Amino acid sequence: AHQQGIAVLEKELAQLKLPDISGDFRIRHVGKVHYEISSLDLRSFHLPYSWISLVPNVGLQVAISNAFAEVDGNWRVKIYFIRDHGAFDLKVENVYIKINLKLGSDASGKPTVDTSDCSTRISKVRVHFSGKLGWLYNLFYGAVESRFRNILERKVCETAASSVRSDLQPYLRTLPVTARIDAMAGIDYSLVAPPTATAQSLDADLKGEFFSLAHRSAVPFPPLPLAFPPDHDRMVYFGASSYFFNTAGLAYHAAGVLVFDITDSMIPKDVEFHLNTSTFSAFVPQLEEMYPNMLMKLRLSAPSAPFLSIGPEGLSLKPVVDIQAYAILPSSSLAPLFLLSLVSNVSAVIDVKSGHIVGSLKVGRMKLSLKHSDVGTFQVRMLQSIMNIYASSILLPRVNGRLGQGFPLPLPDRIQLSNILVRFHQ
Repeated sequence: AHQQGIAVLEKELAQLKLPDISGDFRIRHVGKVHYEISSLDLRSFHLPYSWISLVPNVGLQVAISNAFAEVDGNWRVKIYFIRDHGAFDLKVENVYIKINLKLGSDASGKPTVDTSDCSTRISKVRVHFSGKLGWLYNLFYGAVESRFRNILERKVCETAASSVRSDLQPYLRTLPVTARIDAMAGIDYSLVAPPTATAQSLDADLKGEFFSLAHRSAVPFPPLPLAFPPDHDRMVYFGASSYFFNTAGLAYHAAGVLVFDITDSMIPKDVEFHLNTSTFSAFVPQLEEMYPNMLMKLRLSAPSAPFLSIGPEGLSLKPVVDIQAYAILPSSSLAPLFLLSLVSNVSAVIDVKSGHIVGSLKVGRMKLSLKHSDVGTFQVRMLQSIMNIYASSILLPRVNGRLGQGFPLPLPDRIQLSNILVRFHQ
């Protein structure tokens, strides 16, 4: 940020437009002298030494020392009937610039930045005039030097403020306030408060909340406070609480997409169990008599949004899934057979790749129970193994495929993350 910002500021300062200077002064025993300085051309402006530091409760401070600039121009002078003119070159040395940047946020939650204070001090100005009247130039220099110094000091701060507004502010606004994930959901990354500067870090509190694109409603549980680790050996720390992930479950559940159908055509060829009444009659004897030799469909749905928790070991959730079994009749209509409830321990692995949070799920032990049957009673535990196979070979790869695409982190343009380390805390 420092290197990019100083390069931009140096380029802007080199394009400074300086106004013509004219005036009068009196010389004892000589009289009134009228001078004009025109066609001022700032050939270069160099910022060799600079640094950015944190200013608690304000934001950032840019400090520049030993800057120097070179200016060319024309001069003209008139004393009674004496007129002279020529060119000059001017060197400004030991320029010290201090700029305070105040960070904030606007009504939409985007970050803002503005110059809250700027000061420029020029220690040395050296001018070389071309011409024959050497004694006059010395007097001339004394009258012009202070005015030139004041103009340049004011113009440097004006340019710095303009550069912040035209370059830095638009760049900060590339930080996404919302990110569209897919046709169903988006993420709200708006700032909930202005960024806070401390002596060690710059902290930005982002909302981190998924929402349904069709209908956004209030989240029925509060966000959890985040406490960051005390070490500062890395440049950037992102923290996400379970609130971030649980609003994702809420948004997708509200969008009605946590529904998944399994049909016989989806079963891998190496799986011996076909999804038909002939296979299931071994577990549910009544099926052979009521719906002989018919294909089946399983509709998996979440009666409520899954709720995830985070601990030192990682992420875990205990989703409840309803499994409604249907027989597919010759007319292609569906006949309900039975409704099962499946509860499972699921652990999640989280990583960050290409600026996206990606994940995968690993399913542990499943527990089945019968909620309703249209085909009489049967031993649910007999279905345990076949449901395990369907979940691990069909459902899980589909879910992990979507989680592998990931969800974007709030990064400004042209920022990439490297050396990423993921840690879990309570």
